[in-house]
Amino acid sequence: MPHFEDFYANKLRGSLGVTDAESVLDLRGANRPTAEASLTDMLERSRFAKGKTVAIRLDPPPEGGGETLFQPIGRQLLDAKRRGWIERLQTLPAGDGLGFYVALAGKPDRERD
Repeated sequence: MPHFEDFYANKLRGSLGVTDAESVLDLRGANRPTAEASLTDMLERSRFAKGKTVAIRLDPPPEGGGETLFQPIGRQLLDAKRRGWIERLQTLPAGDGLGFYVALAGKPDRERD
């Protein structure tokens, strides 16, 4: 079996959505400070548990346009990915609405014992 770079392997795997995730963080209806605090809490707790997958759901843009939580939450998730707390990060498929599919790294094996 050939080895693919993560980018290409993820393309072959297809988009993972809400039904594929082990849990859902529903931020629909939340204001920005509450959403950011909820995400920070989830990311901090994930560092001390085993890895899992999470679908993060966000509100769609309001009628006529406007701001959503997509960009600020996305930045927070990218920062967590750079820190090694997230193994996989992608947007949800269109049928699931606006949001992200995240595979949390969890606690490293050497620290679990």
